[in-house]
Amino acid sequence: MNKLTEVLEGISTVAIAGHVNPDGDCVGSCMGLYLYLKDNYPQIQADVYLEKPREVFHYIKDIDKVKSECEPGQIYDLVVLLDVSSRDRIGVAAPLFDHAVTTVGIDHHITNDGLCQINQILPHASSTCEVLYDLLEDEKITEACAESLYTGIVHDTGVFQYSNTSPHTMRVTANLMEKGIPFSNIVDGSFYQKSYAQNQILGRTLMESIMMLDGRCIVGIVRQKEMEFYGLTSKDLDGIVSQLRNTEGVEVALFLYERSFQEFKVSMRSNDDVDVSRIAGMFGGGGHVKAAGCTMQGSPFDVVNNITLQIEKQLTEEE
Repeated sequence: MNKLTEVLEGISTVAIAGHVNPDGDCVGSCMGLYLYLKDNYPQIQADVYLEKPREVFHYIKDIDKVKSECEPGQIYDLVVLLDVSSRDRIGVAAPLFDHAVTTVGIDHHITNDGLCQINQILPHASSTCEVLYDLLEDEKITEACAESLYTGIVHDTGVFQYSNTSPHTMRVTANLMEKGIPFSNIVDGSFYQKSYAQNQILGRTLMESIMMLDGRCIVGIVRQKEMEFYGLTSKDLDGIVSQLRNTEGVEVALFLYERSFQEFKVSMRSNDDVDVSRIAGMFGGGGHVKAAGCTMQGSPFDVVNNITLQIEKQLTEEE
């Protein structure tokens, strides 16, 4: 697929969907595609299906039109999955995906083996927003659409500090900035700014973190009772694992938060020597070489033990 227009001919209805617990790239790509279709294809009825996006993305135009549940029996001509790496990661739109006439997947996860009929998967791209941008016609991208796409790139590159940032990423970003977007406000408001409670849980996690594997791995854990104490949800924990990774001498950061009794969502970030997507895949998860995750059962001790064993194996291979 060279351009999105190749799959839009004769299409009347489009459902746009992302993954569970949508992050900045997921929200940005879904809303970016929605706004692009709305601006340039008024004959197409387009709907976005996501779990409720975080409040920090309130500036994105029409984000209040996101649907969080499907109507029974609804069928779309086209379902587009954005930033969805596997079947079990499809969020609220799973029933629509099963009954769609045509499905398209746009993604950048290395663990995505192509779950749609038509797939555009570029593992070396910084973000799904970058992949999507290349499928759109730049002259048809409005300021509102550009805001949304820029948001996704900013979040998945850690404001251009991660190694997935390429010269092409910066060229795409420059083109989006030329649309007149308030880029500094997007970065400050959606990426850096945290609530007082979010800063508290971040500080507590850093204080109680532990170093393992001779200081090459750091582990942070948040239990349900702590989230309840601070009045937080999983969406408020974004950024903690990246802050852990910034610790001097650390190769891999692990962050666990408790979803239910002895069930933990695990986020992993690495610097150079460990492919965390391989490790996540062993436990039913996925992601990128340097950023991946999975859900695991057991005590925190069991979870950390199982993962650090795999980290140690890779570190040993490198020596």
